[in-house]
Amino acid sequence: MAESSIGTGTSAGMGLSEWLQTPAGAYLLAWEQKHIDLAVADVFGFHAVQLGMPQLQALRANRMPDRWLALDGGQTEGRNGHEHEHEHESELPPQAVAIHCDFDALPFDSGSLDLMVLPHALELARDPHLALREVERVLRPEGRVVVIGFNPASLWGLRQRLGHVGERVAAGRGPALILPRAGEFLGHRRLRDWLHLLSFEVESGSFGGYRPPFRSEKWLGRFEWTERAGERWWPMLGAVYMLSAVKRVRGMRLVGLARKQRQHGNAVASPAVVSQHHRVLERPQTEPMEIS
Repeated sequence: MAESSIGTGTSAGMGLSEWLQTPAGAYLLAWEQKHIDLAVADVFGFHAVQLGMPQLQALRANRMPDRWLALDGGQTEGRNGHEHEHEHESELPPQAVAIHCDFDALPFDSGSLDLMVLPHALELARDPHLALREVERVLRPEGRVVVIGFNPASLWGLRQRLGHVGERVAAGRGPALILPRAGEFLGHRRLRDWLHLLSFEVESGSFGGYRPPFRSEKWLGRFEWTERAGERWWPMLGAVYMLSAVKRVRGMRLVGLARKQRQHGNAVASPAVVSQHHRVLERPQTEPMEIS
């Protein structure tokens, strides 16, 4: 019964790849696959990139001619000192071309990509803010980024924090972690603030995974009814979230064109304004003087 409850289990040291093969991982992965398909289906352009997590075929519903999967090949340890997992080429989606690179130093020209999908990539990056800046750099104006992350303000996030506390206090005898060990989870509001500072406009967001944090497929199935209740009554408390944002470069061309037109108009109109101004000032001098 321990496996079917929220108590201790065997996933304390799991990385993302291994955790996705568990019932809890498969449950959240199914939600992510369904909603990422809807999010990228109607995004048009030529070049799309997915950063990390080959188990999620984030670009399969997109119709861009060039779609790549970039894997983090430059790091051996995460921010918390835990080793990153090396994915195998056999796990890659058939339509993707694998690129190994650092997520905070992407090998793409500035303004060259139309779509980027980050499934849990920021959580595993050495510097998530720097990685997001790189995404802003390589996206063209009006390009789109879709970010998927674990929600720390959920029952799953709370359960994860309790697991970390149990490790420190009870010397590993506390409750095991329910989510992957590596990485630091970014809150939904915090990520929106980062996107806003980088001139992104968040267009849509969604939450999912409202079932309690169970490891057993049996117990997860028994609480299927909480999906509908959660979407209605506590929509922002899902285990995972997805944000879709567009890179805005406000008035990049219109401002320059308007400035040229304004300068040209001032050069033509200014002499007439000055001439008229002088005539008004000189008029009192032409009036006849009073003769005594």
